[in-house]
Amino acid sequence: MSIPDTDHATGSVLPEGTLARSARLLSLPLGAAARAGVGAGRRLLGVPAEQVDADNRAAGAEQLFAVLGELKGGAMKFGQALSLFEAMLPEDLAGPFRERLRQLQDAAPPMPSSRAQAVLRSELGTDWRRHFAQIDLRPAAAASIGQVHRGRLVDGREVAIKIQYPGADVALASDLRQIQRLAGAISPLSGGLDVVALTREFAARIGEEVDYNLEAASQRQVTEALDGHPRFVVPKVHLATRRVLVSDWVDGRKLTTVIDDPQEFRNRVALDYVTFLFAGPKLAGILHGDPHPGNYLVMPDGRLAVVDFGLVSRLPDGLPEPMGRLIRHAVDENAADMMAGLVEEGFIGGPMEASDLLDYLAPFVEPARVETFSFNRAWAQDQFHRVHTSMGPEAVATKLNIPPEYSLIYRVWMGGIAVLSQLDVQANFAQVLRDYLPGFAE
Repeated sequence: MSIPDTDHATGSVLPEGTLARSARLLSLPLGAAARAGVGAGRRLLGVPAEQVDADNRAAGAEQLFAVLGELKGGAMKFGQALSLFEAMLPEDLAGPFRERLRQLQDAAPPMPSSRAQAVLRSELGTDWRRHFAQIDLRPAAAASIGQVHRGRLVDGREVAIKIQYPGADVALASDLRQIQRLAGAISPLSGGLDVVALTREFAARIGEEVDYNLEAASQRQVTEALDGHPRFVVPKVHLATRRVLVSDWVDGRKLTTVIDDPQEFRNRVALDYVTFLFAGPKLAGILHGDPHPGNYLVMPDGRLAVVDFGLVSRLPDGLPEPMGRLIRHAVDENAADMMAGLVEEGFIGGPMEASDLLDYLAPFVEPARVETFSFNRAWAQDQFHRVHTSMGPEAVATKLNIPPEYSLIYRVWMGGIAVLSQLDVQANFAQVLRDYLPGFAE
């Protein structure tokens, strides 16, 4: 058995103190205020305003990545959510953030191997080594609430060993509460994205995310349903406890790397990605709730491997039929029936004209109208700008609700579109809806 005795990992353990974590998060808006003050002084000294603004944005991106990445927990999870939507932000905001936020999709400073071994000992017993012929205690990937190590079982199978950070549950809850309190100050750093809405969904599902037994059950269900599928691979689970999860190792490269591949290959991989998001409920009764690209690996044979089932929605009957039916009404420009259905499902929170609602939603349903749609940053930025420049008290956007039963579905939908826009692809989105969204084809 190959287990190193020394500490190869660097960095600190996930900080557990609520006050310490809150202070680090508070440094984000305080840092922004300080940069604004320094910037004002530089302008008085004759430095061009454009240069000052660019320097401040770069410094803000650097601080955001450092704080969210090092804290892990809810702070990093919030950063990962931001990284999904950078394609929608104006370029002057998104540019400095892009590369740093992408790093948050599947990387973070690791915990020392001594702490990783302590978790293994606590969860699997003092003889935890008997499960493995080999384990590399240098993490292969480090994320928001745990890190992954590569190992080999005694029967020779290569496995990924996911180990949860000590105190992850406490840190996750603390971070999300603090981010919600600081929403007004942090929002400018995120380009105006709805910070409270992002954290509210995470907070509601903390108990699910930190229990790897629940994740293992979801992953097993999808693995069995998709066994032998020609396009998708979900690793088989071999062992699970509350804080340790062992499943098949899959070789592959991150989904975001296909941006450098030829258009045809990029289109195919992106279509597989969005197809999986919609196919999961129909084929396995489970919606994968975290669409960020770090959870999707393009394997050497071209198949798409999907990992991390900590955040899911159990939909034994597939996606809700009203969802497909109402999108179909919007595509067909049937404003009256669309409006009536949205009211019935709880999407409408104030009086509005059906025609105004249809005009507002038209660009969002545009990908469902045509056989091939081009997803790119320009289109995503146009939609973001359109929504954020029409937010007066009488605006349609201010009178729309997302019912609780649709909240994760909505996040997956918007996150998937954001990733497609990052990848600059042409996809037959409408066919995916016809195949996997009940009510749409009819």
